[in-house]
Amino acid sequence: MVISDLIPVLWLCGPPGIGKSTVGWEIFTQLTQAGIEAGYVDIDQLGMCYPEPAPDPGRHRMKAQNLRAVVANYRAAGARCVIVSGVVDPGRGVHASLIPRAAVTVCQLRAGRDELRQRFLGRGEQAGLLDEVLSQADAMDASDVADVCIDTRGLPAAEAARLVRERTAGWPILTGPGRPYEAEPDDSPATAADGPVLVLCGATGVGKSTAGFEVYRRTLRAGSAAAYIDLDQIGFCRPVPAGEVGGHRVKARNLAALWHTYRAAGAQCLIAVGPVESEAAAKAYAGALPRAAITLCRLHAGAGELTRRIMLRGQGGSWPQPGDPLAGQPIAYLLRVAAAAVAEAEALERAVTGALRVDTDGLTVEETADLIAARTRWPKPAA
Repeated sequence: MVISDLIPVLWLCGPPGIGKSTVGWEIFTQLTQAGIEAGYVDIDQLGMCYPEPAPDPGRHRMKAQNLRAVVANYRAAGARCVIVSGVVDPGRGVHASLIPRAAVTVCQLRAGRDELRQRFLGRGEQAGLLDEVLSQADAMDASDVADVCIDTRGLPAAEAARLVRERTAGWPILTGPGRPYEAEPDDSPATAADGPVLVLCGATGVGKSTAGFEVYRRTLRAGSAAAYIDLDQIGFCRPVPAGEVGGHRVKARNLAALWHTYRAAGAQCLIAVGPVESEAAAKAYAGALPRAAITLCRLHAGAGELTRRIMLRGQGGSWPQPGDPLAGQPIAYLLRVAAAAVAEAEALERAVTGALRVDTDGLTVEETADLIAARTRWPKPAA
């Protein structure tokens, strides 16, 4: 069944460091806690493909094409609205024509230069990039690409989220009851993309994203055009459909769509990271990429190392990923997560039998990437 009405999409934009992801995640959390089926995605996660195509500086069209697929797949999983956070083209705004079944509302977040400077540097970003960030802020302020502009100076995330929804007429305005629908044929790629795909999996806290991104950087340095996908970041759709564990169906659909876009843009290989906790999950991703040459590699760490890494991540010792369930959590909570991760790692030793295994105990990110390369013969040479 096809639903003809448009799905509401709220796009929060602004310069780096302004708090787009934080406010977007807060709105997503508020909606889902209120029982409203919703999806969330950070637009940066839909454009991690380098080098960028010459006709698409900033990869804005690429991101919009991928967003079209993500919105469709979230809607197919039952989402009634979608929140997007990320930079838009200050000259052209959102490429809404590439997302035809969405009613897009663009909301710009802004703050004074002093506060923006403080927020940006507070994230641990390089001071040398600050002038560029301030220039982006000036360009956004001078543009008219946003439907609404919100000044977030001095506002905590919850208050900024409340103000955004108030200024956007109580977004989202929902019509009719929520229900899943069958995606129309052109919501998904007509043909699956081929090419080499490396999938790094493992228990919570083992370092999948950190190691995977290092492998991605090495692949680019080796001269290959490459793409990177964090499976968790393309699976924020709540609630997870009944009977489905881990949300792998929607993640697999989004993985296939993104890889199709990246492959068409010239990417020669793909590095993907995320939880693959069972043979059924592994088959879901393999089924979504039937023409790809998939290498599944599982990272492992012992109890002490997993606990150390999870405690470090809880203290902010990782990239500021949207929706990180560990950042800022109390010690008692982190210890419970660590105990669960240890049990998860032990279960993975038995459950995912087809993966190459890399033991990361006591290794740096660089040393882990060395082992991954040795076991998988990655990065692949440029074609």
